Amino acid sequence: MPSDGSNTGFHSVLSPFMDHFLQEKRACGYAYDEPARILHRLDDLLVKEGLETLELPRSLARTWLAKKPHESASTQQRRVTLVRQFSRFLLQAGCPAYVPDSTLAVRRATFVPRLLTDEELRKFFHAVDTLEPTARSPLRHFIMPEIFRLLYGCGFRIREVLKLRVRDVDLNQGIITVRQGKFRKDRLVPPALSLVNRLRKYADRFENRPPDAMFFPGPSGGPFALRTVYTLFRELLLQCGIPHAGRGKGPRIHDYRHLFALHTLRRWYQDGENLDAKLPLLATYLGHQHLSGTQWYLHLTSELFPEITARVEAAFGDVIPRRTQR
Repeated sequence: MPSDGSNTGFHSVLSPFMDHFLQEKRACGYAYDEPARILHRLDDLLVKEGLETLELPRSLARTWLAKKPHESASTQQRRVTLVRQFSRFLLQAGCPAYVPDSTLAVRRATFVPRLLTDEELRKFFHAVDTLEPTARSPLRHFIMPEIFRLLYGCGFRIREVLKLRVRDVDLNQGIITVRQGKFRKDRLVPPALSLVNRLRKYADRFENRPPDAMFFPGPSGGPFALRTVYTLFRELLLQCGIPHAGRGKGPRIHDYRHLFALHTLRRWYQDGENLDAKLPLLATYLGHQHLSGTQWYLHLTSELFPEITARVEAAFGDVIPRRTQR
């Protein structure tokens, strides 16, 4: 049995294995925060069911992995993936364990982002550019126009933008460093020159900021809260007369990332670029771990911009993921 190590709050008979499993994952560079929370819920079930033997029985695992009411397929899939990994860990340690099939939760790629039209984009940026300061957020009229332009102009994730510090934004070289982004990887992102020039004017409003200061400081000096930015985003949509279809259906802030990718592919197509050669560049720019994460945009681009369909199909054929209907 592995040593207890630094106990992380597990209480079942498998708790030492859960601790060691997390230690190994984190030693490999994974944050593993959400999987740890999932593992705690599995641990609670094992305690509740009174498991006393060093094993993960099929019946308990299947009961816990069954899809819950109102649970999305992707959420269930995360639980299946975690149990598959932990069960293999148990087997390597000599403990009997049920390894669920990866297809236990089938995630159908039916989601299509709600992308703003060119006219809606114009209205949105006009609205964000005319924001007024408030007593609670006296700098938002300087900060928010640049945050939303980075989201659209570079395809950043919202957390990546909010975590930027002064040292991460090199306006002399025109390079933004995303530190510990998704998959705990750093990457360098060169914005367009027009955006770099905007950021230079923005930075000139602040004097002698230390390198570790937030580039986009919230009212307290730390980063803006996600909820604050999302609330403002919804208010701006309402002001522009852009309907929102509800939670998870958008428009969402993350849809700016999709919009950046799709508009980049459309521009390359219109410029006669070799999409086959360009796709890995887009994947690197976006911080995708695998090219498959970027290939999805090819099919989405061909759907939304019909003039590209023939060329995309000819260039990529079977590598383009297909969306299936429920």
